[in-house]
Amino acid sequence: MRSTVVTFPEGQVNGRSEIVGSVPLGVRHGLVTAETPFHPLDHTWPDQPADRGTIGGLAVVDCVTGARSAGGEILLGQDIPARRGDEGWDWLVVHVADAPLEIGATVELAVDEAYRQSLSAGHTGCHLAALALNAALADRWRKEVRTDALGHPDFDQSAITSSRITPHASVDEYRLGKSLRKKGFSAEGLDLGDVAGRVNDLLKAWVAADAPVWIDVPGPELTARRTWHCALPDGEVSIPCGGTHVERTSRLGAMNVTLTLSEDGSQLTMHTAVGQ
Repeated sequence: MRSTVVTFPEGQVNGRSEIVGSVPLGVRHGLVTAETPFHPLDHTWPDQPADRGTIGGLAVVDCVTGARSAGGEILLGQDIPARRGDEGWDWLVVHVADAPLEIGATVELAVDEAYRQSLSAGHTGCHLAALALNAALADRWRKEVRTDALGHPDFDQSAITSSRITPHASVDEYRLGKSLRKKGFSAEGLDLGDVAGRVNDLLKAWVAADAPVWIDVPGPELTARRTWHCALPDGEVSIPCGGTHVERTSRLGAMNVTLTLSEDGSQLTMHTAVGQ
């Protein structure tokens, strides 16, 4: 068994491959193939949910990241003690089903394309919204900090605590605490309506630009460090990302961002709706 070859970065939703391993999961079964179009949940940054679909005619009820040690044990998700790239580990896509399939059998794999597209839209929209938020908050910085690919102070990467992709949407949470203030960010007198308005104006322009989106894929293995690119009118941007995306910004349709602040002012939440 070697690290799973994945085809989802190229947008594939169908495939045919050999069952090369299995993991007992109580009443369910974790099935490993040599190659798969399925995007699994990444336990290290679980922003995009797993694909849905079928393997060998069985429903894939979940799809998770696994790792096989030199001793042959396959561990899943948070139970994995290693980091990607560590010596002696194979990294696997584990398809969870309610019944077993024979090791050595060649099976058809089919991803739910409509669900994949809805998550891809949500994920591309999430990246664009983060870049637009950086631009809208650029005048809030009093010190020089790391900038994003468009040259704006990178509020998103400086303050983000969680990101969740859902069909045609995303939710990102940011901490506005003491550490961010020390970096030079001021949230005093923050007008969320004004900031959201500027974000939405930028998003409208970027969607209308029909900018191309693509994934740089340095290798076919699950472990490959992939990068998201988008050729916006403001400049080409790139973000390390292992998820799936639409091919052009026009595929997103109308986008709308709303911003909310926690009662104590310590957390900013950005809700991004795509195609609405």
